[in-house]
Order: sequence, then structure tokens, then C-alpha cells
Amino acid sequence: MATRLLLVRHGQTAWHAENRYAGISDVALTEEGLRQAEALGAWAGARTIDAVACSPLSRARATAAPAAGRLGLVPEVVGDLREVDFGWGEGRTLAEMRARDPAAVAAFEADAETGALPGSEPPLAAARRGQAALRDLAELHPDGVVLVVAHNTLLRMTLCLMLGMRVGRYRHLLPALDNAAVTEIEVHRDRTAMRSLNVPVHAFSRPR
Repeated sequence: MATRLLLVRHGQTAWHAENRYAGISDVALTEEGLRQAEALGAWAGARTIDAVACSPLSRARATAAPAAGRLGLVPEVVGDLREVDFGWGEGRTLAEMRARDPAAVAAFEADAETGALPGSEPPLAAARRGQAALRDLAELHPDGVVLVVAHNTLLRMTLCLMLGMRVGRYRHLLPALDNAAVTEIEVHRDRTAMRSLNVPVHAFSRPR
């Protein structure tokens, strides 16, 4: 029995609009982010979804709330779905980091695992906790559909690990997940298949 996981990056925040690394900082949604959350809720409400799960950070919880409300569900808050801790990079843009330490940024851009930002959570460790969280949700909802609202970097690292790609190359292999767009995977035991990647909710022509 395979479980379908609908992976969604939270709505826009002021830091993300400026391309700042929010990481574990608890940054609220912008007005645009709230509109994105409502659009996701309308999309989800027209579909059969068995559960909603989200990161504990407020931007993810606020994005999940309209969908959960439409579906009559209580979101499952999963600590291991939190965003990656970027350490020295928290609250900074890449340009700001590059101005302070160009060598560190060059190493990070080449391979985020071997060139992890100073003081940051190791990418492979983040991917492993993300994978464990998603596999736990799949086991809790066998043959079901789960909407999962989390974060851009955590989801990309986790997808790399679950699909057999190098986690340190996540920025090259999966350049970005858009706010409130849906990436669908199918999980059965230790196997993962990708069904769609980074699809805006308005691009879905009909419920599935």
C-alpha cells in the first residue's frame, strides 16, 4: 500500500522575498504568503486528502491552516519537518555572505555537504531527519494522501536522499521549490517515486 505525500513549501515571508536564509528563524508570512496559503487551501479542499502535517515554524503552520480547515482536519505538527539551521547564514542573503567570506560561499555553492556554512546543520543529517519524518507519515497513513507543509531546503535535501541523489548537490539538482507549489511523491516501504515536481496549485486543471 503506497502513500501519496503532497509536499508543499510554505507561503512567502519578507525574508524569502529578499532571498534571505530564514532557516530556523520564525519569520511570519507576508500578505502574499497568506494569499498563497488560501489558494492552497482552496485547492486542497477540492481533493481527497486524509491528513495534513506541517513543520512547527509559524510560516508552515499558517500555510497549512486554510487547507486543514477546508478538509476538517487538525494538522499534525512534526518537529523534524523544521527548516535547516543555516548557522552563520541565518538572516543573510548569499550576496551578504559572499561579501564577508567569498571562499566559504564558493565552497557551499560547489557542494553544500563538504562546504556546509559555518555553524549550520549538516545537510545529510537534515535530509535523514526529513526522510524519517516523511516515512513515519507514510506508515501512519498507509494507502492514504497526506499534505505536508514544510520548507524549501529541507524538502530538497530530503528528496535528494529519498530519490538516490547526492544531498550536497541539492542546489544544482533541485534549484528551488516555489512557495505553495506541490511536489508529489509516492512512498511504499523504503521505495520512493516522484509523480510531479513544483507544480503551482493553479496549474492543476481538475481534482485527482
